[in-house]
Amino acid sequence: MDAGWLLGFGLVLTSTITALIGVLLVHFLPARSGRLPSAMGFGQSEEAVFLFDGENLIDSSPSARAIFASNTSRSPVWQQLMSFLNARFPDVNAALLRLAREGTVSLASDPAHGDPILMIAELRGGLTRIALHDLDADHALIQHDPISYRAQTEELAMLRGMINTVPVLVWRQNKAGEVFWANPTYMAAVTKTTDDPKEISWPLPLLFEATASLRPEAGQRQKVQRADGRASWYDLVTFADGEGRICFGLPADAAVQAETSLRDFMQNLTKTFAQLQVGLAIFDSNRKLQLFNPALLDLTSLPIDFLSSRPTLSAVLDGLRDRNMLPEPKDYRNWRRQMIDIEKAAASGLYEETWSLPNGQTYRVIGRPHPNGALALILEDISSEMLRTRRFKADLELGQAVLDGLNESIAVFSAEGQLVMTNSAYTALWSHDPSENLSEATVATLCRYWAEQSAASQFWARVETFLTNPGDRLKWRADVRMADGRMIDCDLTPLQGGATLIRFNLLVPGILGSGILGSGILAVGRTGPTPAEEEELAPAQSLRA
Repeated sequence: MDAGWLLGFGLVLTSTITALIGVLLVHFLPARSGRLPSAMGFGQSEEAVFLFDGENLIDSSPSARAIFASNTSRSPVWQQLMSFLNARFPDVNAALLRLAREGTVSLASDPAHGDPILMIAELRGGLTRIALHDLDADHALIQHDPISYRAQTEELAMLRGMINTVPVLVWRQNKAGEVFWANPTYMAAVTKTTDDPKEISWPLPLLFEATASLRPEAGQRQKVQRADGRASWYDLVTFADGEGRICFGLPADAAVQAETSLRDFMQNLTKTFAQLQVGLAIFDSNRKLQLFNPALLDLTSLPIDFLSSRPTLSAVLDGLRDRNMLPEPKDYRNWRRQMIDIEKAAASGLYEETWSLPNGQTYRVIGRPHPNGALALILEDISSEMLRTRRFKADLELGQAVLDGLNESIAVFSAEGQLVMTNSAYTALWSHDPSENLSEATVATLCRYWAEQSAASQFWARVETFLTNPGDRLKWRADVRMADGRMIDCDLTPLQGGATLIRFNLLVPGILGSGILGSGILAVGRTGPTPAEEEELAPAQSLRA
C-alpha cells in the first residue's frame, strides 16, 4: 500500500515536472530564437533601428520610420539620418569612419541637445546597423498626456514642413565650422554645385567661405558658383547657437541683377554726359555733389580732386568765386544771400540766369530739380552765341541807320502780312511810327490807316490783296493823292520769301511821276494799264490834265 502510493506519487510528480519543463521550453525557446538575429535585426520596441547596405536603406523599425514620417524632404534617408545624428552626436562622422576597423561603435548624445540618446552602430556581413535608444523614453511617456503629446507632434510637423519648403538656405555649423544640419533648400543648392550628386557626403560641404558664415554682421553678400557656370547670390545672416552657429542665406539674385542694371545704366549715362559740351553737376538732397562730367572741369577750372571729394553746393560756388568764375558781387554778404536764393530758385525749377564773367566769357546757368530732392546745375558757355548776337544786333542797327539815311519812305512786310521795318522818312511822311508796336502793324491795319490819310480810291484794297497773297507777283507802281492834296508815288516790289517792299516818294508839284512815270499804273512786264485800271484811274488823269 505504501509502495503503491509512493509509486503513484512519483509518477504524478514526474509528469508534473515534465509538463513544467515543457511549458518553460515552449515559453523561452521562441524568445531566445528571436534574440539570435537581434544583432542584425530589431531589438526592443522603443529602439529605432536602421539597416543600410552602404547608403541604401534596406529596412527600418517602426520607431525609426516614425522619426522621418513627418519629414517631407525627398533627400535619401541616409542624408536625413546623418543630419539628425550630426545635430546630436558631434563626433558621429569620425565614429562611423572607425566602424570598418572596430566593427562596433557606440556614442552618447550631447546633453546640450535635450534628453540623452544612445547610438550603437554595428557592421555585420557588409551591412550597417544603426540603433538609437532613448534612455528616458519610459519617463517621457509618463510625463506627457495624450493631448499635449498630440499638440507637440502637430506643431513639430508644421515646423518641419515650413523648414522643408522655405525658399531660404538654412544650416547649422559646429564650432569647427562643419555643416551638421541643413534644410532641403541648402541640400538642393549643394547638389547644383557638382555634376555628380553622389559625391556629396556628410558633413555637407560649405557653400560659402568659412569666415563668411562666422561673421556676426548681417547683410553680407556671397556668391555660389553652380556646376552649369551660372552664379547664385545670397545675403548671409548668422546667429550664435551655443558653440556653433545657425545661418541663413537669403536669395539676392534679383537685387544683384537690379544693381548690375543700375550700374550699367549709370556707366552709359556717364559716357553720355562725358560727350556733352555743357557742364553738368548733380547734387543730392543734402546738396552734395554726386555726379559731374568732364566739361564742368573745363568750364569752371575746378580741380578734379576737389570735385571728387563730393563738396557741397556752397563749397562749389565758393570755389567758382575764388577763380573769378562768378559775376563779381558788390559785397560778399549780398553775394552770399544770392547764393542761397540760387539754391532755392533752382530747387523750385525757376532758376535760369546769364553770368557775364570778368574775363569776357558768358555762361548760361540753369538749375533744375530732380526726384528725391536732388538738384542739377547746367553750365553752358554762350560766349560765341552772345558775340554773334551782338554782331547781328550791330548789323541790324547799321541797316536801320542806312534806311533812316534814305529820302524814300520805306515799309517792309513779311510773307504773313506783318510789318517788319520802316525808316524815319516813312514816319515823317505818314506822321506815325508803327515800329513802336509791330504786333499791331498788320497789312489790314496799315492799309486802313493809309486809306484814311488819302483820297477815296480802291488802290489800298489792291495793295492789301497784293501783300496778303505772296505768289508769283510782278512789281508795280501807282500815284496816289493824299488827303492834303500831295501826290505820292507808291512802288511795290516783291522780295525773296514772299516779303514785299513798299517805297513812297513824294512827287514835286509840276513834275508828276518825277518825270518818269506819267499817268496810269505801270508794272514790269506790261505794255500799259489794263482797261479796268484805266477806268479806275480816269479821275486821277483828269485831275492831272
